[in-house]
Amino acid sequence: MQQDAIRTDIDPLVLAESWSRDGRRVALATVVETWGSAPRPVGAHLVIDADGNFEGSVSGGCVEGAVVAEAAEVIETGKPAMLEFGVADETAWRVGLSCGGRIRVYVEPVARPS
Repeated sequence: MQQDAIRTDIDPLVLAESWSRDGRRVALATVVETWGSAPRPVGAHLVIDADGNFEGSVSGGCVEGAVVAEAAEVIETGKPAMLEFGVADETAWRVGLSCGGRIRVYVEPVARPS
C-alpha cells in the first residue's frame, strides 16, 4: 500500500500562527494560479520557518525545494515574492513530474501576532 507523503492532518495556516507566536520567523507560500497539470490546487499552502523547517505542500519535488529556498530570502528581507514554475511535457519526467504544467506561488512573511 502506498502512503501519501503529504500530511493532511496539519493546517499550515494554524501552524504559521503557532510558529509565529512561538517567536519563530515564518513565511507562508500559497498557490495562486495553476495551468495544465499541477499537483496541488490553488489555495494550497506551505509554511516555512527561518531554520528551513516546513509543513504543507505547494507542489512537491524540486518546486518545493525552490520555494523553501526563496522563503528564506522573504523571511530575511520581509519582502514578499511571486514565483512561477513551469515544466514542458517533454521535460516533466526528468524533474519527477508525470506531465507538464505551470504554477504561480506567492511567498509572504508572516507578521507576529501582537
